[in-house]
Amino acid sequence: LTSTIITVSSNHWLLAWFGLELNTLSILPAIMKSHHPRATEAATKYFLIQVTAAAMILLASMTNAWQTGQWTITHPTTTTTLMTTTAIMLKLGAAPMYMWYPHVLQGTTMNIAMLISTWQKIAPLALLYMTYNHLNHTTMLLLGLTSTMLGGWAGLNQTQLRTMMAFSSIAHMGWLITAMTLSPSLTTTTMMIYTLTTLATFMPLTTMNTLTTVGTMWPLSPITLVTTMVTLMSLGGLPPLTGFMPKWLILKELLSTGLPLFATMLLMSSLPSLYFYIRLAYMTMLTTPPTTTNTEYKWRLKTTQLKHTTPMITTSMLLLPMTTTLYTIT
Repeated sequence: LTSTIITVSSNHWLLAWFGLELNTLSILPAIMKSHHPRATEAATKYFLIQVTAAAMILLASMTNAWQTGQWTITHPTTTTTLMTTTAIMLKLGAAPMYMWYPHVLQGTTMNIAMLISTWQKIAPLALLYMTYNHLNHTTMLLLGLTSTMLGGWAGLNQTQLRTMMAFSSIAHMGWLITAMTLSPSLTTTTMMIYTLTTLATFMPLTTMNTLTTVGTMWPLSPITLVTTMVTLMSLGGLPPLTGFMPKWLILKELLSTGLPLFATMLLMSSLPSLYFYIRLAYMTMLTTPPTTTNTEYKWRLKTTQLKHTTPMITTSMLLLPMTTTLYTIT
């Protein structure tokens, strides 16, 4: 929490870099908490990637100070902006530097994967937000489209929940990067809705690992399973759910900017993501998994749900009528 606040509130490159490093170091013990070899591998990969990106940001800030004589974030040179954008894409797990992200999430627990997919993205996005006026809009739009396409297509053949959610997060980062190119206030709204729907999706699935395991949730809590599937539809951007709001606003901004072709390509690239959400809902609610032994005795096992799951799910489904209010206040 402190590291994110330091990065978000700083106007100095060194303070922002310090906040990002503190952010990385604070999550590593949580990733390695299970003492599993996969968790150790995930923590090592996460550390190496984040340190590489932080070193690039430090080099970019030193280059900026050498060329301009100042350390303020809001006045970067072209070289600094390019290096910083590359480093932030690496930190976010967005295209084209996205391959580490699914592997790290697969090696952690669902709770830590939820944290990496939501809170850990705030600080890098805030840094990108502060350099908004100096970003190359064409490059950012291409990065956003690439992330959306890769996140959708790569997630199609996944059977592990955490890997699927990782590719879903990559696709949503593409929409977020596109929103940042168009309007800062739209970026804030998109990030709020993304965080809300991702938390609402992860919370009921904290004890699940595969699609088959999700299918065994029906005897234990049918209502939870149904609401989770509806939340997945919201995450995919299906109207009239909350997740449709940012995509609707982004497409409207693209059309008003005079980019109908790009808007069409972005919309088409989101269809694979929506497909694997619908496939997940179909497999868990309308069909029975091949292995029914776990399903029969699932009701005997008491599983604990995280607090505030119900209000999160409700908000992630029913916030669309407040679109105008949210877009105005952000």
